[in-house]
Amino acid sequence: MAKYFGTDGVRGIANLGLTPELAFKLGRAGGYALTKTTEHPKVLVGRDTRISGYMLESALISGLLSIGVEVMRLGIISTPGVAYLTKAMDASAGIMISASHNPVADNGIKFFGSDGFKLSDEVEETIEALLAKEKDELPRPIGGDLGTSSDYFEGGQKYLQFLKQTIQEDDFSSMNIALDCANGSTSALAPHLFADLEADIVTIGTSPNGKNINEGVGSTHPEALAALVVEKSADCGLAFDGDGDRLIAVDELGNIIDGDKIMFICAKYLKSKGMLNKDTLVTTVMSNLGLYKALQEEHIETKQTKVGDRYVMEEMRAGDYALGGEQSGHIIFLAHSTTGDGMLTALQLVGIMKTTGKKLSVLAAEVKTYPQKLVNIRVADKFHITDNPAVAQSIKEVEDDMAGDGRVLVRPSGTESLIRVMAEAPTEEACAAFVDRIAQTVVKEIGGEIL
Repeated sequence: MAKYFGTDGVRGIANLGLTPELAFKLGRAGGYALTKTTEHPKVLVGRDTRISGYMLESALISGLLSIGVEVMRLGIISTPGVAYLTKAMDASAGIMISASHNPVADNGIKFFGSDGFKLSDEVEETIEALLAKEKDELPRPIGGDLGTSSDYFEGGQKYLQFLKQTIQEDDFSSMNIALDCANGSTSALAPHLFADLEADIVTIGTSPNGKNINEGVGSTHPEALAALVVEKSADCGLAFDGDGDRLIAVDELGNIIDGDKIMFICAKYLKSKGMLNKDTLVTTVMSNLGLYKALQEEHIETKQTKVGDRYVMEEMRAGDYALGGEQSGHIIFLAHSTTGDGMLTALQLVGIMKTTGKKLSVLAAEVKTYPQKLVNIRVADKFHITDNPAVAQSIKEVEDDMAGDGRVLVRPSGTESLIRVMAEAPTEEACAAFVDRIAQTVVKEIGGEIL
């Protein structure tokens, strides 16, 4: 059976792997699986600024209408905006059309349940099974029982009002903030949000044309924002990705502040206010060793998960933790949101700057980032890495040599036939040497090519 769902919805090259025909089927199968117990189901649909969004939105909505769903089109909005509105408006489901930080040729379809959370593996498997059937036997209502579609573009403003309620310090009039909206979902939202809070703002990446999303701007390309912050003498820079669920910041000196440092700043502040439940931060295995050392100094515990925000969220919900996220800037404040939210994170970060009176460079200085090196090895079978004794011995020897001042991570890629070898150590030279030792052992034992 073909597998459509990855770690973040259904992804593919628009009109090639992710075709309008597939979007139509996803509308029918996904809509049915999520609304079959509801008499008059309502589903919210949003999208980012990609040119393919029009095509996929039309096909997806047609599929939803064909099983009798009431569709409310949100237009261009962020992924966390869809998640919030789905729960706030008692919808049966929410769907976002976006490929996040990926290039414009890609797109994706992401589902949220009525509670605003991403779908469980079990629900995704139910949708997969419906898609796999040779004959579509789902309901085909006729006449007045067909679904209807309407626009609810004011949903974006409802979402912004919610965001402003998540901070106590709601006057940023003394702040000079540079925004980079990646020519994506936050292009019209973030400037309004910070302008409403009286901040003095300057922007880049706020002129989407359907083809320029993430192109040299946004959280994956923060260099342009860093230059703008220095040029305009801004207090900080805030870079979002294409669908607005990530944040990478820039301090007043032009230094890039990644998700690890943002999580540390927020965790330390929440702990000081008694709001960091169990004094614990949830991270993935890709977070830098420097983050963990800084957290130890603050007596903050950590829980580690596999790479992927869905695993962070699963751990947070299971352990009732308040804060978690990824080095990439996908950060979750569970008290406020059911998914990572770039604009929410930005508000919390700027609010901490305003409340403490400290510059972002000072707040981030406690995290000393260790040099990191990552090597990918293309192999025939990536899962052989898990049971090879020679590779395990090589990893142990490297860890012994590190003597606690460094770490190594060897894992199969979640999406490609690759083995990833990563090391962190006090120097670039040590990183390279440690990675090379393990990578050469992998190639000798398993075969493959170092990329």
